[in-house]
Amino acid sequence: MIEFDNLVNVDIDDDDVEKVKEIMMKVLEKENAVGAYVNVIIVDNDYIHKINKEYRNIDRPTDVISFALEDDDSIILPNNIRVLGDIYVSIDKIYEQAKSYNHSNLREFAFLCVHGLYHLLGYDHDSIEKEKIMFSKQEEILKEYGIER
Repeated sequence: MIEFDNLVNVDIDDDDVEKVKEIMMKVLEKENAVGAYVNVIIVDNDYIHKINKEYRNIDRPTDVISFALEDDDSIILPNNIRVLGDIYVSIDKIYEQAKSYNHSNLREFAFLCVHGLYHLLGYDHDSIEKEKIMFSKQEEILKEYGIER
């Protein structure tokens, strides 16, 4: 189950949210995590800046931050229920980066949510090998839905 929480005073196209949710559900299916719970929280640059500074000690806004609950072995839920965690996405960065990369807001929104989801699923890009795996999965799923640069 994927829930979206909009904490900003900016309307996000409902069709875009539904499309991104559909893509994320497909990622869960491909990664054998159907039925897992994920929260996507839409925030602004100020909000994500505070999170980035507090949790990563980086004093600037970022585009997406994921907090994986499965990284913590102390969280055990009954009946094999998986709560993957939270994905914070900056609406400001969606618009800035879509313009900068010359693609649609939907493409940037989908990319950031899928990127955050793969982090929750245990993927990372802290080495060239891992980056190739993670980014190829991201591009493959976006391409499958016709969302390309």
